[in-house]
Amino acid sequence: MSSAFVIEPPIIHSLSVAGDTRRFAVNRIFCVGRNYADHAREMGHDPDREPPFFFMKPASAIVADGLDTAYPSLSSDVHHEIEMVVAIGKGGANISPSSALDHVYGYGVGLDMTRRDLQSEAKKMGRPWDTGKAFDQSAPCSTIVPVSQCGHPSAGAIRLLVNGKVRQEGDLNQLIWNVPDTIAYLSTLFTLEPGDLIFSGTPAGVGPISKGDLLEGTVDGLVPLKTRIV
Repeated sequence: MSSAFVIEPPIIHSLSVAGDTRRFAVNRIFCVGRNYADHAREMGHDPDREPPFFFMKPASAIVADGLDTAYPSLSSDVHHEIEMVVAIGKGGANISPSSALDHVYGYGVGLDMTRRDLQSEAKKMGRPWDTGKAFDQSAPCSTIVPVSQCGHPSAGAIRLLVNGKVRQEGDLNQLIWNVPDTIAYLSTLFTLEPGDLIFSGTPAGVGPISKGDLLEGTVDGLVPLKTRIV
């Protein structure tokens, strides 16, 4: 069979969609750093509202459909960070806050898994965080719920249970930068594209996980996330 490519094109990573047999193809993953005041404080930073900052993960970091998540190599201090995920359905640049929600396809629940020891080392040396944040299987994510089914969550509990015990708990109304403002600001830095995901930030309570742990993440009104660390 003839092909337009000299190698096989990359695999399309995707997430299931509630109420649909089709899937949400993932393009890029943007993550907002320190977007809950309590989490900013626990990481030793001032939570006063300043322009948000972002880091990225590749689409290949996705763990979908409740599959197990592999404990990464070269780390002995891997942390969980539960987040609401915003799935972009319509791209654009310099989007206004008032129209930002028109660009959202739906919402999910995600984990920003972090090799904290490698991230801390990178911070001390003034280096990028990629090895601490963008590793394989660092972005488990739940089914995406379309806006038509869940609306635009702006308040409601977000929590993470590890082996049945609550580790993280907060409310979406505690976001320093809400979803419209986050999309608007991000779109001044990057032209957003359909399939982009935005991990919107994590509440306080981040901490280490071990092999065998069962992680269960919930956001009110969305499909829960469940994954086991192996």
